[in-house]
Amino acid sequence: MAVPDYETLMLPVLRLFAEGAPNVAACVPRLQEQYAISDEEASELLPSGRTTVLQSRAHWARTYLSKAGLLESPKRNLHVITEQGRQFLATNPPRIDNQVLSAIPSFTEWIEASRAGSGDEASGQGDAFVQLHSLPTDDGQTPEDAMEAASALLSAALRDELLLLLHQLTPARFERLIVDLLSAMGYGGGEAARGMVTKLSGDGGIDGIIHEDSLGLDAVYIQAKRYAAHNKIGRPDIQQFVGSLTGEGATKGVFVTTSDFSREAQEYLNRVQHRVILITG
Repeated sequence: MAVPDYETLMLPVLRLFAEGAPNVAACVPRLQEQYAISDEEASELLPSGRTTVLQSRAHWARTYLSKAGLLESPKRNLHVITEQGRQFLATNPPRIDNQVLSAIPSFTEWIEASRAGSGDEASGQGDAFVQLHSLPTDDGQTPEDAMEAASALLSAALRDELLLLLHQLTPARFERLIVDLLSAMGYGGGEAARGMVTKLSGDGGIDGIIHEDSLGLDAVYIQAKRYAAHNKIGRPDIQQFVGSLTGEGATKGVFVTTSDFSREAQEYLNRVQHRVILITG
């Protein structure tokens, strides 16, 4: 039979993880067998040619289940069912789809957040055109609006995957990545060689430095904090960073976090002479 849409796959995917499947790749052969999908149908690729339709739809089923809190990812490429997911299965639901998941606050919050960010550029990945008919969009939308909403969901999913990967990096690798990112954004003229990471211990609150000129006469100092989404950077952290800038005789800094900054932290910067740019997750 043809590959089912990703909503149809939600319930069997959740059951497979309840049975101990470690990732989506382990689910795909079981799904092919369960739905009597031929090898030819299972090997059908998306227009991008990067993955199969079956793999993509199973992945999106897993993504939506995760946003509803029924699955969690303790580390890369490992997904486990949550207690909430087991309780949900215990009710013997006949089907799981977007309408069912919409009763779960964490899922609706994620959908609304992705719609609010629909002006972002598309990630260019995923099963957007294959799944467009079943995405949780307004039936009254124009095709252009529906495609924009699909793009926003792709961007939101990609953003969440990237943040998960960032939390799994070592502290040294995370700081190096932030320096490389800022270099790619144009700091130091975009030359990676002008960026350096300080020692992990005794760095005085400075994680990296990017020289704005080849002689090193002007520099941007960097602080990078890998915090959980609910753990915001407060005013004390910003004060410490500004103090470190003063100690280095510096006037420019960039503070990057995987979470966010409190209102008090942001307001504090309006009262100091240093120019500090804040970048959130």
